[in-house]
Parts: sequence; C-alpha cells; structure tokens
Amino acid sequence: MLRRLHPDQPASFAFTPANQAWAEAQITKYPEGRQASAIIPLLWRAQEQEGWLTRPAIEHIADMLDMAYIRALEVATFYFMFQLQPVGSVAHIQVCGTTSCMICGAEDLVAVCKDKIAKRPHQLSADGRFSWEEVECLGACANAPMAQIGKDYFEDLTAERLAQIIDDLAAGKVPAPGPQNGRFASEPKGELTSLTGYTGEEQNASVALAVRLRDTVKRIDGTEVPLVTPWRDKPANARGAAAKVTPKPGLGAVIDETGTTTDEAPEKPAAKPQAKAKAAPEGRKPEMLAQARGAADDLQKISGVGPVLEQKLNTLGVFHYWQIAAWSEDEIAWVDDQLNFKGRIARDDWITQATALAEAAGKAD
Repeated sequence: MLRRLHPDQPASFAFTPANQAWAEAQITKYPEGRQASAIIPLLWRAQEQEGWLTRPAIEHIADMLDMAYIRALEVATFYFMFQLQPVGSVAHIQVCGTTSCMICGAEDLVAVCKDKIAKRPHQLSADGRFSWEEVECLGACANAPMAQIGKDYFEDLTAERLAQIIDDLAAGKVPAPGPQNGRFASEPKGELTSLTGYTGEEQNASVALAVRLRDTVKRIDGTEVPLVTPWRDKPANARGAAAKVTPKPGLGAVIDETGTTTDEAPEKPAAKPQAKAKAAPEGRKPEMLAQARGAADDLQKISGVGPVLEQKLNTLGVFHYWQIAAWSEDEIAWVDDQLNFKGRIARDDWITQATALAEAAGKAD
C-alpha cells in the first residue's frame, strides 16, 4: 500500500514538557553517534500525543536526532503502526487481514467496521470519534481473528464482540484487551493437554498489566480523551488532578500522568543532553571564519553531514572543504565536542572526503 503524508498539516509541533523529558531520556539510552536509534519510540510518543503522526512532528524528531528528514520519513511511512492521517478521537481499529485471521473471520470484522464506523478505511466516522483500517499480520495467529486498538490486542473476536467493543468505547467504557472468548492466552480452545493443574491469575500478564496501569482507553475526570493520551488538550490543573498511575514493576516511581517513571526520565530533567555544561572543551579549536570566502561549499556532499550538521558547522565558522581537510587530531576532538557526536568525524572519515572534494573543486576552478 502506498503511504503518503496527509495533505492537511498543522503549522508546527512540540512535545509537552513531560513528553520532552521522556524523549530526551530515551536518546540517552544510545551511544553518542547512535541517537537515531531512538527514532521509533520518539515517533510513537509523538503519535500518542497528537493522535496521528504529522509532518512537523516527524521533522521535529529528525532535528532532535540529527537525521535527514527523508530518513525519518522512511521510518514513518514504512510501519503501519504510524498513522499518517487524522484518526478517530476515541479509537482507531486495525483489523488483521492476513491468512489466519482471514480464514477465521476477518472479513466479518471489516464488515462491522464499515457498518458502524465508515465505508472506507482511514475515513473518520460521522462524529469523528472512530476510524479503522485493515493491516498485515499482527502476529497473533493463534488467537485469530483479532484487531489492534491503540497499543492493545483484542483477540478471538467475533463480529458481535467487535460491535460490542465499539459500542462500549462510544459509551465511555474501557473494555479489557486480550482474548475475548474466555481464553487465558493462546492455549487450545478445547480441553488442556498440558499444564492441566494451572490455577494462576485470571488474566495473562500483558492484559493484567494494561488494566492495572489504566493503559488502555483512558478517561480523566469523566472527560473523553483519545487512546493512551490522557495529557492531550487538558489544562495543567486538570492534569494534576488525574488519578494516580500505578508504577511499572521495576521501573521506579511514576512522576507524571503519562506513566513516565524515575528510571525513564529524571525527576528534574536537564533541558537537553546536548546542553549539559562542560568544564572545558576537548582538543584545540581549529581556524574558523567569520563568513565564507566567496561561495560556501556544499558540506552535505560529505557523507555523514546532513542539513542540521551543516548548519552547526556554519555556525561554528566552517564553510569550506579545505578547512575540514586541514584539521589535526586535536582539532577533530574539539569539533566533535562542539557537535556532541564524539567519534563521528573519524567514523565517517570526513578528512579524506573533504580533501578529495577540495581537490576536485580546485581542479574545477
């Protein structure tokens, strides 16, 4: 399926303060120079905040991770988990339509969505509260047919049960995810042939945790909000009055209504990891220019330099290939320190690239 950005886009995007702290904490999980590895969790949190993934959000996150916009767009457009158009304010239902689910009744589930929500996938219901689509395999084949709503799997569905779930969501109820036919997990539908003496919890660990954390469809103070976005469109005093969230096992205390814990983000997070104060810069500052000598070189021709890094280099006073080609090891260390990507210059071999580009430019002249 061809996935394109929606034609109508907001003018800008910014994380809420709580989500900004969470996002910055995610970036610190990866080594310097590998911050782009945080792209998927940051895109997902942006989608949770806004309901869908906008172009300003994708580009904002690309800037945070020093990625070219096209690289972030490649991720956002590849995965069906990312919604590139507005979705229902209460629920977006993703019906699995691959082999196991199709054999077991996925077409009946799609028919329910067409009847109760909208005739076409990605089309909002008349009240704007619901939307749906058919997706590829979601990996719950033993519990077919199934659908994903928000983060959660609703398995062992029938047309009647899905219709009831949609009605419950519309009425403000919070249906429990997981198997919908009484199964605990993925055991045989018939009589057990193993673990016959099991007398454990009523719900499997995934369902029990989602219910305990109130991490399904959330409502605060009786106000309807989109899936997993209890902080969206809520004034500060209402957010503060929200019910206390149960801590995640082994992840420290919850510090805000989004479920962020002390292990995921510091209680008093730094403004940005890149902005941490340093005693003194490493290495030695190379020769810099107040402005380019003639036309500035296209530094993006150096592999590893994108538009954000080029702007940073220009701000430092680097405009030409010959400047980079002349850097010593101490000067490389100083620039690395300023760019907050230690080892990147050596890893991508900027010096060799810049030397070749400078020579080619000289011959062209």
